[in-house]
Amino acid sequence: MKPQAVVFDIGNVLVSWEPERVFDARIGADRRRQLFEEVPLHAVNLEIDRGAPFLASIEALAAEHPAWAAEIRWWHDDWATMFQPVIPHSVTLLRRLRAKGIPVFALTNFGAETLEIGRRMYPVLTEFDRAYVSADLRLLKPDPAIYAHVEADCGLPPEALIFADDKPENVAAAIARGWKGHVFDGPEGWAARLVAEGLLTKEEAAA
Repeated sequence: MKPQAVVFDIGNVLVSWEPERVFDARIGADRRRQLFEEVPLHAVNLEIDRGAPFLASIEALAAEHPAWAAEIRWWHDDWATMFQPVIPHSVTLLRRLRAKGIPVFALTNFGAETLEIGRRMYPVLTEFDRAYVSADLRLLKPDPAIYAHVEADCGLPPEALIFADDKPENVAAAIARGWKGHVFDGPEGWAARLVAEGLLTKEEAAA
């Protein structure tokens, strides 16, 4: 079946998400590795993606690890510097799909407050026909329940959906439900996949 809707992850598909890059620039890679080994920043970020409050979660973590408190607070205070730059070719693909009348959805692990910051930074994040956000649903990829919610809400069968995500496990979970999937490692490959699926011409998929 030709896909009837295209589903985009956000981080590292439409906009780069690289906290390590920011910490490396400030404290060096060795000290950053020590920080991330001693402090569960990514685990707390997942809880924020699940719906936990942003500032309160970071402040609680800083209180638990006072030796790293200043660096931990960067995760909140300088979050916007970690969420950049936008990936222009991916934005072009999204907009050209929609221009052809093809529905485009978001399926993303994202905190409610951080997504609002992201939407202010990048208006393209407001352009989805439907947005499925982990913090709103209190579900995280790759839990099968989040994919089931998408199917039930949009009313399309699994085989009518094609999904791009940078994490192979998230794509594998979608494929297990019957979706088409693409592990995103750059917009060129995603563009070629959209052409192969008959959704865009080569000219429409060009950067």
